[in-house]
Amino acid sequence: MRQQNMDRDWKAIARTLSEALPYLQRFSGAVVVVKFGGNAMGDATAMAEFARDIVLMKQVGLNPVVVHGGGPMINDLLGRLGIKSDFVRGKRVTDKATVEVVEMVLTGLVNKRIVQAIMDEGGRAVGVSGKDDDLMVCVADDPELGFVGKPVEMNVQVLRDLFKAGIIPVVAPVATGMSALETFNVNGDTAAGAIAGALKADRLLLLTDVSGVKDKDGNVLTEIHPDQVREMIADGTIAGGMIPKTETALQAIEEGVRAVVILDGRVPNACLLELFTELGAGSMIRATPSRVTLRAHD
Repeated sequence: MRQQNMDRDWKAIARTLSEALPYLQRFSGAVVVVKFGGNAMGDATAMAEFARDIVLMKQVGLNPVVVHGGGPMINDLLGRLGIKSDFVRGKRVTDKATVEVVEMVLTGLVNKRIVQAIMDEGGRAVGVSGKDDDLMVCVADDPELGFVGKPVEMNVQVLRDLFKAGIIPVVAPVATGMSALETFNVNGDTAAGAIAGALKADRLLLLTDVSGVKDKDGNVLTEIHPDQVREMIADGTIAGGMIPKTETALQAIEEGVRAVVILDGRVPNACLLELFTELGAGSMIRATPSRVTLRAHD
């Protein structure tokens, strides 16, 4: 005989599900690109929770695309192989030997681990890289950095084909170049922004290890507009690693993404909280106010 835990607030759970209905309806059929990375990638429990959220998103009618990084895994294998990394202005110089390791780790170990996690939670997933079907074609972002790519051509039909087949795409940020057999390593946020822009995604969710964009007093801002972001970068309020994330957000919005959210991926169910609850999560960046307001920052 199964016994219920009467300490749980079942009415509150039912109320939460009921209140999610407008957001489930709002996002039905929407494309949501999720950049997954950080500490959660190395934690089995966090990986399973993330995969469950992605499967749920697909189950209720969204079209999620997962784009991932894998810096710690790359560092580990480079160290074991004795390949030394040089850095210019804080960015890794990616020579031919390094880009081969990057491709092995991202398209092999990391990509398939995420695919397997999604499958374990009952979803259907296929791993691809930016090389597949010329999804992402790059040129060198900075000659000093070697094979670090800047996307210049996007061919996202393969992702749309996977949507139609009921499959969740998991994308490794490795891309082809203009020359034969040329390979580029692409920053995960940059790749996610380029894919979201090419798909005209409804949302780009950038999962990080911080709670969002903060003002000068350290308060997380729930909604910011592009001009405000530029002002905050200029006056130093946005600094360090948050600069490239917000610049990715601005570029994605210019390319047609409806809104970008920078949120803490360490928070359980962060994506679901952002998409399906009134308060959302993290900091939303968007160009113009919504005509139909479902919540304070939608």
